Amino acid sequence: MKSATELINDEQRKRVEAAVVAAEAKTSCEIVPVVATSSGRYDRPEDMIGLWLAILAAITAWVMFPRQLDETGSWSGLPNYVGLLTMVASVVVAFIAGAWIGSRIGWLRRLFTPRQQMQEEVYARARETFFDKRIHHTTGSTGLLIYVSLFEHIAVVLGDQEIIDKMGQNFLDQLCQQLTDGLRQGDASEAISNVIAAAGEKLAGPLPRATDDVNELHDALVLID
Repeated sequence: MKSATELINDEQRKRVEAAVVAAEAKTSCEIVPVVATSSGRYDRPEDMIGLWLAILAAITAWVMFPRQLDETGSWSGLPNYVGLLTMVASVVVAFIAGAWIGSRIGWLRRLFTPRQQMQEEVYARARETFFDKRIHHTTGSTGLLIYVSLFEHIAVVLGDQEIIDKMGQNFLDQLCQQLTDGLRQGDASEAISNVIAAAGEKLAGPLPRATDDVNELHDALVLID
């Protein structure tokens, strides 16, 4: 799976940042787009994939080296300890290989990660980013966070109190739905840019840009690897 910095090139970054500048020219809101590679550290899928491969390795070793009963006068076949050592080695190697595969292949990690856990991690990281980037600290409480987490395939749109008071939570939910619909098309930068433009258009009426408005946050796309 590509990281945020690998997915978004310089041209795409500039496109998003230009969309922020254009939107903030119409509204007093401070818009901050963020793309994160992942919002949590998921160990469970690595362990689960390793466990399943270990079970398959144990079954394979059992089939290839079946336990043989000693027959009087026969010295054919391998000693029992050879099969046992082979099984143990196969299980250990398979578990390590499975854990490694689980840490590298995104769709496989998602398959073994509960959806509820991913949602909780993304929402928690989005709220943390909302405060860490001081989006909550604007003068008019008009900060807007557009957060995309690549591994989980989940997006979140958070607004400060003034935006919620003027527009309602339904407005943020609509922006988030537009964002996820755009992300399904494959171009993250275009999806984010379109949502920023839509936010600027809709916020221009209730929260217009004042003549003495000060740009409190950088007009930049934040990438978190």
